[in-house]
Amino acid sequence: MQRTSHLTQERCSRMKCFKWLLLMLLLVGLPLIGVLLAGHPLAPYLAFPPTPQSLPSYPVSWVWFGMLAALILAALAPFLYRMVTYSIHPNSSPSIAGSPTPRVFPWWGWLGFCLLLPSWILAWTRFPSFHLLQSHTFTPLWLSYILLVNGLTWERTCHCWIVNQPGKFLTLFPLSAGFWWFFEYLNRFVHTWHYVGTQEFDAATYFWFATISFSTVLPAVAATYEWLQSFPRLAAPFHKWRKVPIPQQASFGWALMLSGFLTLIGMGLWPDILYPMLWISPLFILLGFQQIQGHTPLLASLRAGDWRPITFAALAGLLCGFFWEMWNFYSLAHWEYTIPYVHGMQVFEMPLLGYAGYLSFGLECLVLIQFATSLDLPALKNQEAPFF
Repeated sequence: MQRTSHLTQERCSRMKCFKWLLLMLLLVGLPLIGVLLAGHPLAPYLAFPPTPQSLPSYPVSWVWFGMLAALILAALAPFLYRMVTYSIHPNSSPSIAGSPTPRVFPWWGWLGFCLLLPSWILAWTRFPSFHLLQSHTFTPLWLSYILLVNGLTWERTCHCWIVNQPGKFLTLFPLSAGFWWFFEYLNRFVHTWHYVGTQEFDAATYFWFATISFSTVLPAVAATYEWLQSFPRLAAPFHKWRKVPIPQQASFGWALMLSGFLTLIGMGLWPDILYPMLWISPLFILLGFQQIQGHTPLLASLRAGDWRPITFAALAGLLCGFFWEMWNFYSLAHWEYTIPYVHGMQVFEMPLLGYAGYLSFGLECLVLIQFATSLDLPALKNQEAPFF
């Protein structure tokens, strides 16, 4: 009997690995199918390091700009309206218990603050004696940010990733590197950003330079998420809101995944139109895969009327996005954008409407953290528990 149980668990483990492998192959292969259908050669999309592409010049279309802006505002309007109405009538929704007694700001939080300032100065200046270091300021900046934000959370709540879940937090770093490499791969098909100041790197140097930098993305978003949820007034309007009747059947998950798969193919076919799907297709696929596996914490929270996870994840993505763009702006090694038709009203290097991509990116980060590490962040552990 024990042997049978062991064999069953082994088969389940192999099946899970097979499903993940199949999903990875689809994610990589589907945009290439779109390129083949468009009649383009595959070699430029598979070169490493990425080869510079001669891109057409897309003038700003204020009609497209206005339509996309209206769509974004329509999506955000219910959240803004909810916050305003709750501030006027705060008793219209159940209150959430306050935070525990704050503690002293930890020494490692001060370490993050003290490392952040020189890293920021080094990133934005051009001291000849530090020239070799000024292309490598991204990682020190974000490691400092991660320490600082965890420290702020600990001061407010006596709880944070670094202290309470250090092992799981460390797993986010390699997971983050692979996660962002996938977005780098998708960007080969739409070319919405490119890097400046890295041309002299060979393939190995480029890989390690990029991988170390990419490893900070998920930890930064996760730490920011946890810090944001320590503010009860921000949480209260979305604690018990509208319940969304999302189907629980696996067929709905397959529909989500199919939508993501088709738009990945479309990105290879019509990159100048479907480039926004770079930030949406992976979310559809991750949520669909969760639904099929029967593990849907984010969708379950919407069914229960708890919009806190979505709100905090989107805000965490947007807040990190602001700092990514700000610190990038004057850095020696940095990225620049080429956004078809709406490349106007730039805030740092990013066109204004491009910041909407960080909202969905924050959701993707949350879903991946929950699914890949089997971890429910505090807002999902106990729907009635006070926020940290």
